[in-house]
Amino acid sequence: MRSWGMTPTAVADSTTATDVINSANKKGEPFSLAFLDFMAPQMNGFELAEVIARNRRSSLEKIVMLTSGGQIGDGAKCRELGISAYLMKPIKQSDLLDAILMAMQKPSSSDHSCSLITRHSVREARKRLKILLAEDNTVNQKLAVKILEKMGHVVSIASNGREALHTLEQDDFQLVLMDVQMPEMDGFEATRAIREKEVVLGRHIPIVAMTAHAMVGDRERRLDVGMDAYISKPISSKKLAKVIDEALRTAEAPELKL
Repeated sequence: MRSWGMTPTAVADSTTATDVINSANKKGEPFSLAFLDFMAPQMNGFELAEVIARNRRSSLEKIVMLTSGGQIGDGAKCRELGISAYLMKPIKQSDLLDAILMAMQKPSSSDHSCSLITRHSVREARKRLKILLAEDNTVNQKLAVKILEKMGHVVSIASNGREALHTLEQDDFQLVLMDVQMPEMDGFEATRAIREKEVVLGRHIPIVAMTAHAMVGDRERRLDVGMDAYISKPISSKKLAKVIDEALRTAEAPELKL
């Protein structure tokens, strides 16, 4: 969680948890989200969730229940208590962040009609991305498009940095794959121009740099212009999926106190 820019607080039992929650509320620094272990000492996770729900001083509305073994009726109990998500341990890092993002986007716990977030729903909700591929080499274009479309994404192509800027003005994209070396305007110049416009627009589109080979100073330049991640050529589906996931999480991770 710290690696995502969040501020986690860990406690070992339910009594300490309620004390910490109450203390945070008194200070005017309430928690955004709580992860409760079903098998916690003193009170189990559902019992602790009930205490939190009854506490009028608590402004904590987002709760994720963690369990190592599900039981019949757990889902109904979660909905009854307004618990946002119910996840089985061990949980993958990617599933954890997606669950956090989905929980924070849900309406308040008073709306019990909302669907419960589970490991299955997290994976089902993974985005079908609309991606802009900025690449001048036709062979690399075809390879990247084939891999991305096989992943289920929708791809548009720009043959240079200037064309990429124009395409971004005409349509909305969730991610850009930006070749570093292109004619007319290279990937560094194009990324710098995109980031300058985003200051005014108040948004941030993840940009992944594509490099034929690593050069001295390339990493520093990528960071300076605001690229979120990079991948070296030749690309593979496994490497590309991993770097897209990395770029999206870097761009989307919220600042939360947990």
